[in-house]
Amino acid sequence: MKVLVVSFYYPPEMGAAPSRISNMAEGLKQQGADVDVLTCLPNYPKGRIFEGYRRCLSKKETINGINIHRYWTYATVSKNPFARLLGMLFFAFDIWIYILKPFKVRHYDKVIIQSPPLLVSFSATLLFRCLYRKKTVLNVSDLWPQSALELGAIKSGGLYHKVLLWMERFVYKHNWAYQGQSQEIINHIESFGYNKPHFLYRNLQPDLNFESKPVGKRIPFKLVYAGLLGVAQDILGIIKHINFKEINAELHIFGGGNQADDIQKYVDSNDCGVICHGFKAKDELNQLLGSFHASIVPLAVPIKGAVPSKIYDLLPHGTPILFCGGGEGEQIILEHHLGLVSQPGNYDQLRDNIRLLERLSDTDYCSFRQNCLTASQTTFSFNKQMESFLLFLQGL
Repeated sequence: MKVLVVSFYYPPEMGAAPSRISNMAEGLKQQGADVDVLTCLPNYPKGRIFEGYRRCLSKKETINGINIHRYWTYATVSKNPFARLLGMLFFAFDIWIYILKPFKVRHYDKVIIQSPPLLVSFSATLLFRCLYRKKTVLNVSDLWPQSALELGAIKSGGLYHKVLLWMERFVYKHNWAYQGQSQEIINHIESFGYNKPHFLYRNLQPDLNFESKPVGKRIPFKLVYAGLLGVAQDILGIIKHINFKEINAELHIFGGGNQADDIQKYVDSNDCGVICHGFKAKDELNQLLGSFHASIVPLAVPIKGAVPSKIYDLLPHGTPILFCGGGEGEQIILEHHLGLVSQPGNYDQLRDNIRLLERLSDTDYCSFRQNCLTASQTTFSFNKQMESFLLFLQGL
């Protein structure tokens, strides 16, 4: 089976979005599928085309057995929504360059289209489903435009909101099948009345087979956050409200985004027990995550359908989770006893959870670590999910 994955993000870009798409592409490859990826020249989250990809309009390369077709786009990390929209618009047009390769397109058995961005998934749906009549599968990671409303990025009832709502309905209606990263997303799409094949595809971490490390002394209590430093996570808000040094803790931050500079300025001018490490490659991070006592996984506001990929990234390392959020993410943490939960923006509750986890007996603390490891090998096993996912694609 020959599969094309269309995504705005892909490694060597860093963060949850490129990681989950590469995991899916490489997982399908390991299951025996022939996989290509259509994406843009890497620029996320730095907002600048990466070295080695500059001064070219397109580039083809092979990484880990995946054939990757990259096209130029307008790169930015501006907080201006119109500047970011421009980058998505360029790639939405780039997809149509594939019209010049009809022989290649006709050989794909299935096309997986990542959404959001809605502009990209809308353009890809028009081309691959409506024009070429391919069996397309919409991979929905977030519910746009609803998530944008909840984050305050757009205004309800405005022209932009109405256009996004129309695009959302269009991609749900016209794709052959869909997959969602949470049950809430599946339920949302079903609420429109579309009776189509669907698959609950969680953004799981490939089985890493890490050995559980000895607990060691938990003072200072070493916390980690590894991921995007953006408005949806609002790490800046957390470090402004919690002085980690005062509670015998350290927060180690890995990643970048539009809050990165503000976070660094705050850390430089305040003795708050926060250490910024900048970007780390995925393989390097995997060697570090298991050495921390716990990880903070925050959502600034409750977002319907959102289950942060960082939850699944941490499980194979046995790293207990301090989740700030509600919905399905909260249910997963509590049902599988993977850590403690606080509500978005409730910094006092998060501070109390950090203290509680630090003061647990070694037996109770190790129980959280073992629960994470067990969940990664059973309910949230990447390999088991990929076996089921390949059968789902083959059955379409």
